[in-house]
Order: sequence, then C-alpha cells, then structure tokens
Amino acid sequence: MRHFLLLPALALSFPAIARDAPRPERLRADVATLVGFGTRHTASDPDHATRGIGAARRWFADALTRIGSTCGNCITVANIARGFSGPRAPNGVNVVDVLGFQQGRDPKRVVIVMGHIDSRVSDVMNATSDAPGANDDASGVALVLETARILSREKFDATIVYAALSGEEQGLWGAQLLADTAKERGWTVTAVLNNDIVGSTIGQDGRRIADRVRVFSEGIRASESIEQQIARRAAGGEDDGPSRALAKTVDAVAATLPGGLDAFLDRRPDRFGRGGDHEPFLKLGYPAIRFSVGVENYDAQHQDLRRDGTRIYGDTIDRMDFPYLAKVTALNVATIARLAAAPAAPATASIEGALATDTTVRWAAVPGAAGYRIRWRRNDAQDWRESRDVTGTEAVLKGVIVDDHFVGVSALSASGAESIATFAGRAGR
Repeated sequence: MRHFLLLPALALSFPAIARDAPRPERLRADVATLVGFGTRHTASDPDHATRGIGAARRWFADALTRIGSTCGNCITVANIARGFSGPRAPNGVNVVDVLGFQQGRDPKRVVIVMGHIDSRVSDVMNATSDAPGANDDASGVALVLETARILSREKFDATIVYAALSGEEQGLWGAQLLADTAKERGWTVTAVLNNDIVGSTIGQDGRRIADRVRVFSEGIRASESIEQQIARRAAGGEDDGPSRALAKTVDAVAATLPGGLDAFLDRRPDRFGRGGDHEPFLKLGYPAIRFSVGVENYDAQHQDLRRDGTRIYGDTIDRMDFPYLAKVTALNVATIARLAAAPAAPATASIEGALATDTTVRWAAVPGAAGYRIRWRRNDAQDWRESRDVTGTEAVLKGVIVDDHFVGVSALSASGAESIATFAGRAGR
C-alpha cells in the first residue's frame, strides 16, 4: 500500500484568472434580439427570414461563429437534428439543436452549457401567436452566448459545448437529442449546466429575490439499477451522486465570487412536479444540474400576451433583471472554467475499514491527473470538511473511523484545478 504527499505546487488552490465580467447590456441586447423573432415555437416556420425558430437558430449560429472568429476560429458551429412526434406534435416536427464546440486538449471530454431557444404561449400547440419567451428561455440562450464570449479567450483541457436546444416545450426533445449524441459519440461528460429561466428577480407575489440562484440536482440517480441504488443506500451516498457533487462544486465556486450570488442547492432534480432539459442527461448517467431564478413569476411563463384588469400576463423583456442575469452568467463561467481546466473525476472510488480505526481509500486512476484530493466529512455534515492531497491511487486516513465518515476523491491538474468529487462506496467483493 502506498501513500504519497502531493508536490507543494499542486497543493495550492486553483489560481483565479482575470477575465471579463459578463455585461448586462450585452445580455439585454441578445434577449431583445431573440424576443424580436416573434415566436420561437418549435413548430413555427423554420425558413422565414425574420420570424420563427429557424431565424432564431440561424442568428444564434451566426453569433457563435462571430465569437469564434475573434479567437482564431476556436469555436466550430454545427447543427444536429432529428424528427420527433408526440402529443404536443402529433404530426411530427424536426428538432434542431445548434452547437458550438470550443475544442480542448481532449476533444472527447466535454462540459456542456445550454439553454432552450424555443418558446410558447398558453396553448402549447399554438405555433403562430407572439411568444416572446424573454425569461423562458432567451435568458438561458443569452447566457450561453455571453459565456462563449468570455471563455473563448482561454484554452482548456476539456471541450466546451455551447448549446441552444429546441423542442423543450414539446417534451425535452432537443435535450434528448443532445444526450443521445453524447452517448453515441462516446463523449466523457464532465458536467451539464442547464440554464432555464435565469433572468428575473420578482416573484408571483411581488417578493424580490436577487441574492441567490437555485441549483437543482438529483440525489439517487435516475440511471442506477435497483441493485446500485441498494448499494448506494447501504453506503449512505444518497447526497453524493455525480450531479449532487456537481451542485456542491457550484456552491463552492459561488463562495469565491465577490458580489456574486448564493447557490441555493435545491435537493431535488427540478422544481416540484416539473422538469427540464438536464433530465435526459441524468437518465443516461451524466452529471447534470439546472440553474433557475430564486423566485418565479408564473404569470410570465407559458402565457398569451394579455391584461386582465391590473394583472399582466406574458414573458416579456421588461420583467427581467439583467444585472442579476449577469451574476448567474458569471457563476456558470467560473464553474465551467474550473471543470474544463481540471481532469475528469475518478470513475470509481471505494473505502474499507470495518472493525478498524483507520480508513483505506482506493480509486481509479485518471489519465492526465497530476494528483488527487481525498475529501472527507463526518456523517452528520453535508459538505466536505477535511482534505488531503496525494499521488498514487490509494491512501490510508489514520484515525478516521469508516463508520462515522463519508469520503470522496477528486482529480487535480498540475495547476491545481479540481474535478468534482467521486463518492467512495463499499469496495466490491
């Protein structure tokens, strides 16, 4: 058994890099452009020059291409498409996702940041009426573009995928298409950051919440078999699956951003009884989370544009808070930068130590990792409290009783960038 201390240079935390802050006025301009397409319903005219989802998708692709041209064509733009049909599109519809690839040193490992470009009114089948979709979800698409503007100036180990998805309102179809594509192409998905309704601060009852953003993540994994769920329950890992670990990483990143937002870790996959584009990724086992505003205004979601006395309905740009959207963007940028600079997380980790006063930790080696960080906490705590940096793939935590502690292992780059932590369960027999 080997246990090595990590070299001093690697023990340093990942250094902060000076980069541009997201600009509220630029986010506003992008949302205004998207609203200006009238409707972006998935079944709206795909060929009209100025109205409908086709015009919106072409604009997004052109915007990503222009961003890429400022960094030596570092972003490659491509579409993926598939026909879908269902109750909300009984005659079928061609769902098109627009993707921008900022290739990293590892083209097969990806960090995905996304929003959905389609919009709707009260009747989900209405593909012609104006559906501005300012907050739902032009806010997320504008965030993706602003993130590309900022991060395209840097080089990362992982490939960053900037995505505008279609078909969300019809059944998360664009997300299903991208998740299936990731599986078919053999991508190692480090993280999926879904941004949906991220640009407002006034709720249905008039309260204003501008100091936090909700981050939704699953506990027990949708992709796990019953046997795997039983094993996770036995190990006490319900709060430490990959997506929950990703959410906790976002929380840690948020704490480093001066004047930023609190990451409110909502411990369920999405809002109560509702869903979002990260869910198809969860079903395939990928770490995926959803960002959404701290409080929602339901009169501004899925509504015909109308007034009923003093009550105004519609998802219009005047309801948005662009300095707030800039802060949500900054949190996405910082999270992506950390994870794309780090190696992949260990594929597996395990602990042993029954009937002992020490805990032995083992984990799978990660290609390109300069070292590893073992993290642990008492079983009555939610966040990691202690850590040790090591090389090799095995270590002993002296005096740490396995009955009373949870353990995780993350991978480190030479610069100190850290992956999400892989929960250490019971060693296989």
